[in-house]
Amino acid sequence: MRIWVDADALPKVIRDILFRAAQRTGVDLTLVANQPLQTPAAANIQSRQVSAGYDEADNYIAGLAEEGDLVITADIPLAAEVIENGALALNPRGEMYTRETIRSRLNMRDFMDTMRSSGIEMSTTPALSQTDRQRFANSLDRWLAKRAAQEKR
Repeated sequence: MRIWVDADALPKVIRDILFRAAQRTGVDLTLVANQPLQTPAAANIQSRQVSAGYDEADNYIAGLAEEGDLVITADIPLAAEVIENGALALNPRGEMYTRETIRSRLNMRDFMDTMRSSGIEMSTTPALSQTDRQRFANSLDRWLAKRAAQEKR
């Protein structure tokens, strides 16, 4: 089990939480982006730079994420794809996407896209709050604890 990160628009504070967790637990962490990324010097932390095309990082992650892996992404279609393949998906605000919730999130995303393309101005996503950061860290810790328990079996 490993963590894959859709890192192109990932807030630095979330990246730092992931780095600390990977260093503390030894879990394999791979950040994927279309630009070079700095990572700590640790054998279990790496980055992959993909082409600058649309959805290149998403396609890379979707092609490699396996059952039981955790994918960090705010991209709803990527989350839906990896969930379909047995991985888990967590957004940077700490919401764990599930088979039960992803369909409604996809529908809402499509609705919002339709509204924007119709010329209706939509509000922007608020800045990441301290509560969001804490929720993310808690969700990540729960996944790491579950992973550790499974490895002990």
